[in-house]
Amino acid sequence: MASARAYWKGHLKLSLVTCPVALFPASSTSEKTHFHQINRKTGHRLRQQMVDEVTGDVVEGDDKGRGYELDSGKYVEIEPEELEAVELESTRTIDIDKFVPESEIDKRYYDKPYYIVPDDKSGEEAFAVIRDAMKNKGRVALARIVFANREHILAMEAWGKGILGTTLRYDYEVRDDKAAFKDIPSPRVPKDMIELAGHILDSKAGHFDPSEFKDKYEEALRKLVKKKASGKAIEPVDRQSEPSNIVNLMDALRRSVGSSAKPKKRAPKAAKKTKGAVKKRRASGSKRAA
Repeated sequence: MASARAYWKGHLKLSLVTCPVALFPASSTSEKTHFHQINRKTGHRLRQQMVDEVTGDVVEGDDKGRGYELDSGKYVEIEPEELEAVELESTRTIDIDKFVPESEIDKRYYDKPYYIVPDDKSGEEAFAVIRDAMKNKGRVALARIVFANREHILAMEAWGKGILGTTLRYDYEVRDDKAAFKDIPSPRVPKDMIELAGHILDSKAGHFDPSEFKDKYEEALRKLVKKKASGKAIEPVDRQSEPSNIVNLMDALRRSVGSSAKPKKRAPKAAKKTKGAVKKRRASGSKRAA
């Protein structure tokens, strides 16, 4: 983390308690395989150019502007200095508004995560006070932060020795679920079907471990690139047809329960004890006979 470049620097403020902090992105896509567009004839990389959609002429940087589309093909041009009139002043301060239970934050609102760390030794104690207070109360801080010329809502929670800050989407950015779910029917599901499905869930119960999930597509991409770079041909793959819909849901659930059931193991220790008991009984019987 020390070698990484901070995305944002400023101050974290709780009432009269203030400390300098730095934000670092908590996620990255830089490790994924990326492709560039190239010219098939020359093998050279292609560069994009802005072209006037009517004249077809290439537009140079000085002639590029911003416009908002009022009607189809009609734009109102907005000058850079006019945009500056609505840009928020970056106060470089994360001002906490309130503390809320984590369970009250709708998961659809979570956007991008950031690690928040103290940026100066003088503020380490104040940072620890704010972090530990949130941890002890089990609360998430809601604050506002300005970067990239926009104000963002920031949800902060204690995270190990630091703080995890996640930007939240605004209410107008989250779509209502009613429109997506309105056509889903509400059939009367038999109780025994739900119980069978519950058995399947129990057989697959576990705990979240992100290391268990591998990006198979990314792995396949790297193998493909390595194979192609070595001069080997890439053979087309025959795709399996999609399985047909199973008509009898109850039979499917029963078969699923049967396939997920683990075979019971015999207890070898119990068998040994039984053999030992038989030997004892035989020995005692011999003594009585004598």
